[in-house]
Amino acid sequence: MLAGSLWGDFAPGTILLLLVTAAIASLARGFSGFGAALIFVPLGSAAIGPQLAVPLILLIDAVMALGLIPAAWRQADRACVGMMSIGAVIGIPLGTLALAWLDPLIVRWAIVALVVALLILLISGWRYHGQPKTLLTIGVGGVSGLFSGAAQVGGPPVVAYWLGGAIPIVGVRANIVLYFAISSVLTIASYLVGGLFTWPVIVLALVTGPCYGAGLYVGSRLFDRTNETAFRRLSYILIAMAAILGLPILDPILR
Repeated sequence: MLAGSLWGDFAPGTILLLLVTAAIASLARGFSGFGAALIFVPLGSAAIGPQLAVPLILLIDAVMALGLIPAAWRQADRACVGMMSIGAVIGIPLGTLALAWLDPLIVRWAIVALVVALLILLISGWRYHGQPKTLLTIGVGGVSGLFSGAAQVGGPPVVAYWLGGAIPIVGVRANIVLYFAISSVLTIASYLVGGLFTWPVIVLALVTGPCYGAGLYVGSRLFDRTNETAFRRLSYILIAMAAILGLPILDPILR
């Protein structure tokens, strides 16, 4: 009865869009360690609303990305990741409150604006070039946590921060993967309290999870074999397309 009711609410085209978007988003995540929500949330929010799309990407990523954690644990700067996570503890509940209580249309416009701003930051090439400092690291974690709680788009602040140092790209990716593993646990707890994990989210996760897991596997394989610059440029293009297609004014065309 539950599944029948759920599929009655979503057209086959909507489910197909979620499957394709999940596969593409997970390719970026598997390769770079971040970027899945930047691609998935704008399109997913246009299709099913942010109150379903945001917890959906959190759930499938938290489960399917478990295989990335062992290598990240060995390669990451665990002390720095721990400091970043302290900030996330503060930021995530605030973002969760915004997602749970604000009008969905306002949240969608805010998500699109946030994705565009963070994309511009990434494309600009700006990086933090100073030495990591405790308070600054915690502060970046707080901003990332706020973005993660509201829209699962907390990657760019920590990416810009860690890429600016003298950390090898393997270490940067490991830091990102480990940080988001911790952040996901904190966000799941916050979403449970906020009542955001509904039955439709769980059923949609069962449907989209396998596509997401396959994309993660392929993306991880590409990390050591693909030209990083070309792949990042492709990711930026996909993120930009997702922001445009996620605009609420295009709903009459997309839905």
